[in-house]
Amino acid sequence: MGNERDNANQAEPPVNEPPVVEDDNVSESVSQAGDASAEQAANGTGADEQLDPLLQMQLETEKLQQELTEAKEQTLRAAAEMQNVRKRAERDVENAHKYGQEKLISALLPVLDNLDRALEAAKKTEADGDSSAQEGSAFTPIIEGVELTRKSALDALKQFSVDVLEPYGEPFDPQFHEAMTMIESDTAEPNSVIDVLQKGYSLHGRLLRAAMVVIAKP
Repeated sequence: MGNERDNANQAEPPVNEPPVVEDDNVSESVSQAGDASAEQAANGTGADEQLDPLLQMQLETEKLQQELTEAKEQTLRAAAEMQNVRKRAERDVENAHKYGQEKLISALLPVLDNLDRALEAAKKTEADGDSSAQEGSAFTPIIEGVELTRKSALDALKQFSVDVLEPYGEPFDPQFHEAMTMIESDTAEPNSVIDVLQKGYSLHGRLLRAAMVVIAKP
């Protein structure tokens, strides 16, 4: 029996313990947890993520100062815009007072032109050598009446700052004069006005109608 027991022990294979296998997922999780803890420690987050009260107060103060600066800039822009609106309104009111009668005055200019033509025709007829002295003297009261009417009209327009442009002998100014023709002249300066075919008018310095003129040829 001793031999059988020894043979049985010899026939049984030795029992080996299973190898320990490390789980990669567990290791990776542990590594990530360690990295997260390190990042939280570096950023000051985690359990002690509360900021220093003094630093937090400083950040809030800077934010309030920035908001105050932006509010001041918006207030200044609004004030400047309001000032511009007020200036434009004042300018519009001033222009309305100055040039409100521009259309009416422009409509009266042909009447003054007709008075000028009537005076010119009456004076020409009076000075005509073919007319007798009696016929010439008959135009004197007409001429005086037309001149008085024209003077009254110009005085009324002058109250509204209407000026007559009658530039005899003045240098030609394209802003206020309209050249109709050029004539050679031995006595007049070149580019000067030697005759006015139609008077011009201005209102507060603004041109209502240019004067039609004849200028001396250079």
